[in-house]
Amino acid sequence: MVNVTEDVFATGALNPITKSKDIIKRFTLTNGNGVSVQLITRGATITSIKTPDASGQIDDVTLGFDDLAGYQSERNPYFGATIGRVCNRIGNGSFILDGKLVEVSKNRDNKFQLHGGFVGFDKAHWEVVAVRQDGVTLSHTNPDGHEGYPGKVTVAASFTLSEDNCLHVDLSAVTDKPTPVNLTNHSYFNLAGHKSDANGLYEHTIEINAYAITETDQSSIPTGKILPVDGTAFDIRAPGNLGERLKNLQPARGYDDNFCVNFNPPQPLAKVARVTHPPSGRWLEVVSNQPGVQFYTSNFMPDVERGEVAIPGKDGAAYAKHGAFCLETQKFPDSVNHSNFPSTILRPGETYHHEVIYKFGVSR
Repeated sequence: MVNVTEDVFATGALNPITKSKDIIKRFTLTNGNGVSVQLITRGATITSIKTPDASGQIDDVTLGFDDLAGYQSERNPYFGATIGRVCNRIGNGSFILDGKLVEVSKNRDNKFQLHGGFVGFDKAHWEVVAVRQDGVTLSHTNPDGHEGYPGKVTVAASFTLSEDNCLHVDLSAVTDKPTPVNLTNHSYFNLAGHKSDANGLYEHTIEINAYAITETDQSSIPTGKILPVDGTAFDIRAPGNLGERLKNLQPARGYDDNFCVNFNPPQPLAKVARVTHPPSGRWLEVVSNQPGVQFYTSNFMPDVERGEVAIPGKDGAAYAKHGAFCLETQKFPDSVNHSNFPSTILRPGETYHHEVIYKFGVSR
């Protein structure tokens, strides 16, 4: 039986949109198998996922912070947050919508927008809509003109834990004007445990059910080309060791790419990826209704081998380059500027719906 508890994560938190001082609430979802999920109302953020290994040892397998200051820090690379209004990149911070130029904020080197701008959904204080027997639903109303986007958008994020160790995340949105919407969850996973750094990451095995990637330039802005993975280092449809795959990448920085998910035969939900950590026996399967997934291996976290200072994380952890992986289900990045990509435009009377399931288990 799933149990849901509520406590206070922080008080007096300055709301960056309304400027009010708010209480940040935390919810803990626990099932009968030792799996637990914690999330907070700041950014509808998953702060912890604890799951047992093959011997029953429970560890936290997501990166995060102990306190609100960590999440507010400029060093926070979106740990666990719900990302919007548009996740990933918008090239040049602009696009044409219904014949009109729309210019949004450019929060990356004044060149493009990343993850919704300076104050994206990850920094908003979400309202509690419902506390259910097996989960919680949060809501955020994003004002017309925020970060340059047209329309007032109301978004809901539902988090549900099941007895079969599935975390269901359901994201929906409506708008009063045409506007792009592309949401994702930005959890950083390490099935060896959140403190196990790159050495733990390299032990993982991964497969991604994708027929292609979207080609990008040096700033990771899509060119519009969809490149088949056949015969390339991006063909990871069969299980393989992640450490070895990273060695074979050129350049060797790591993965930070949108993979085009295979929905053949057509189906409402497709298997996106399966990741295993053989030493612990833990595995994660990701299922979604989204056409893409950004696979990211924390390449831009601090490179301690080059003298950069690690990010101080929860429980005394020190997070650094290749310390975790992300599987961010999404529509393709910069879709607003590429007519051959799945459209991210939401119109009045329509409902955006994004479903992703993270299933955890162990191989004994």
